[in-house]
Amino acid sequence: MEIISLHINGSRRELEADPEMPLLWVLRDLLGMTGTKYGCGVGRCGCCTVHLNGVAVRSCQTPVVAAGGMPVTTIEGLSEQGDHPVQQAWREENTAQCGYCQAGQMMTAAALLMQIEIPDDAAIDGAMSGNLCRCGTYKRIRKAIKRAAAETGKEHAL
Repeated sequence: MEIISLHINGSRRELEADPEMPLLWVLRDLLGMTGTKYGCGVGRCGCCTVHLNGVAVRSCQTPVVAAGGMPVTTIEGLSEQGDHPVQQAWREENTAQCGYCQAGQMMTAAALLMQIEIPDDAAIDGAMSGNLCRCGTYKRIRKAIKRAAAETGKEHAL
């Protein structure tokens, strides 16, 4: 066990943990942040996606020691009021069905929009290909990402 310092959603947190403990378990079990979901546990479904230094990563495969000193953003930190363009687009397009995978889907989508302001279908499909949705809401996810991109573009034009 070591004292590990993390910068999560804009706040500095110190905790005692095994440095090899997956970031997912630190977030959920040690910090009580349950927005990030456990899916497959092997990094294939994307349910556990968070941003590490602005890049989408699978928190189930990221040892907490790898997050030391870098900003971590979870679904709780995407926006304090839930008004991030991706979150708004998800609501407006009624994207979620069961909702379990949606936090990871939104985190991947937000990371995509940080890299590509107006992604085309191929870019969306490529970025989102590692996020699985058992309900099959892929068409609504693509539509929500396009809506979020359009809204973000309008904000930048003002």
